[in-house]
Amino acid sequence: MTRRFTDRADAGRQLAALLAHLRDQRALVLALPRGGVPVAYEVAHSLKAPLDVLNVRKLGVPWHEELAMGAIATGGVRVLNNDVIMAAGITASQLDEATARERLEVDRRERLYRGGRPAPDLRGRTVILVDDGIATGATVRAAISVVRAQNAARLVLAVPVAQDSIATELAREVDELVCVIRPGDLYAIGLWYDEFPQLTDREVRGFLARAAAAGWPPVEVPGRASALDGAADKSRNPPA
Repeated sequence: MTRRFTDRADAGRQLAALLAHLRDQRALVLALPRGGVPVAYEVAHSLKAPLDVLNVRKLGVPWHEELAMGAIATGGVRVLNNDVIMAAGITASQLDEATARERLEVDRRERLYRGGRPAPDLRGRTVILVDDGIATGATVRAAISVVRAQNAARLVLAVPVAQDSIATELAREVDELVCVIRPGDLYAIGLWYDEFPQLTDREVRGFLARAAAAGWPPVEVPGRASALDGAADKSRNPPA
């Protein structure tokens, strides 16, 4: 390993430097909570762009939670990793149980982070989707599905670090991929940071509040029904 980030703020500043060309593109920065929020805050600060969150949850194999068998996101989107499901012998009831459990957490975060305000309208916008790193790609694929379903004009996936093989695949699913470090062997996202603490809900809300106070609040359409309500599952076959 030849390069590391001090913390998520450092990673966000380095990432923002690679996104300077989007400063005048009416971009909206969407963070994947919780870890993607401090990174996205630095990007939004640099671009003077609005900041919001897109709630996505990994579906972990019951006896190995770090291994993603899929992911769910706001609006009913579910992306499945069929390779992992088949290899691990996951049953339909196990998958449904994991989905129901993580759906409760997605809904909880929606209420907590938004406080009743509607999600931003992505139609016609340049959306910069930000996380603190990509290992398997399961959660970010669910996020991509959400953004695509809402007819964003342009989707940019921006992360400090990503497994090179996964980044290559994801680049085909977005309009632009921006990544600071693309190791051949990632091992774990946290290994690329000197400091990689778990974030709390209070910290996430603090970043969103500071972004709003700085004068870059998200564009909202009050009362707008989500284009994703009742969306069907989107089963895919991403690598484990």
